Amino acid sequence: MNAAIQEIETFFVHRQHTLTDCMLCIDRNRAGLALVVDAERRLLATITDGDIRRAILHRTPLDTAVGAYLDGQGERPAPVVVAAGMDPVQVLRVMTERKVRHVPQVDGGGRVTGIFLQDQIARELGDRLPIEAVVMAGGLGTRMRPLTESVPKPMLPVAGKPLLERMISRLKLSGFDQVNITTNYLKDKIVDHFGDGSDLGIAVGYLDEDEPMGTAGSLRLMARPKGPILVINGDVLTDLDFKVMYDYHLDHDSLVTVGVHEYRMVVPYGVMEVESGHVTAIREKPEVAYFINAGIYILDPAAVDMIPESGRYDMTDLLRDLLASGRNVASFPIREYWLDIGQHEDYKRAEDDMKNGKVRL
Repeated sequence: MNAAIQEIETFFVHRQHTLTDCMLCIDRNRAGLALVVDAERRLLATITDGDIRRAILHRTPLDTAVGAYLDGQGERPAPVVVAAGMDPVQVLRVMTERKVRHVPQVDGGGRVTGIFLQDQIARELGDRLPIEAVVMAGGLGTRMRPLTESVPKPMLPVAGKPLLERMISRLKLSGFDQVNITTNYLKDKIVDHFGDGSDLGIAVGYLDEDEPMGTAGSLRLMARPKGPILVINGDVLTDLDFKVMYDYHLDHDSLVTVGVHEYRMVVPYGVMEVESGHVTAIREKPEVAYFINAGIYILDPAAVDMIPESGRYDMTDLLRDLLASGRNVASFPIREYWLDIGQHEDYKRAEDDMKNGKVRL
């Protein structure tokens, strides 16, 4: 087994590069990591996909230089590294003990000669991604009628392929080998299309709701998970690598991680800032931005345990109960393509975006 990646230039950035450069670097290598090196390829620091997403949450400008960003972080722990020639099984043990998923390999002078990725080692050892997936596909899709009178909304074709099939293919690409689909409305359309999932190379199971149980309540139909589960609304089109969100969830030690997407809108009026009855400023048609619920969640088993045994119960109900009890709920900013297909104009946009190559396949 030789799990160390030797062609590592795609991981390199320098202090004069920007956070945007880091983001592009991470997207190119698809490993969730950028290595900050000097001119001699000596390792200075690492910047992860999680660092970039936290910077987005904190509204840090993405044109900030890497050096300035690192200097503003205060003292950071030294990167975990291994010497050249270490056996991959030993490297995996180091990763487990140090709770990291990427380990650069360096020579005696601190120069990067390769990099080990936990996912790659695990694949070579035959391990699977330790997380289950549940796709919510039991809704009536009333806002999409008449298109949904004879087909469930998640089965509407987007560029010639059902939306739900695109979702399941994305899950498989992210490392999942099993997915459960919640069904209710026109469930036979879904079951007949996917069967056991063998045509797509992924095991497909079904959670049949006799009556609507809510986006969290339907999880009562499955056995208590042994580890985290990914729950995603069936009407979402995204090219997110769900493994990246899973890593983020582990890093933040939260009961639930909820995907959020930045939504921008322009106020079509001049906004008056008022204090003590006096106008203090005028902002003409300002743009405002909010992070909205993207309908993608990762739940630990302890969060699933909080779902009531009966009655309709949605994911938003669970989030409110967790927050009210002081539990840790992490937010994962989705910077990849994301679209909730809730109305006809969204469906048209999905078709256009697929044809124009805005969604990475």
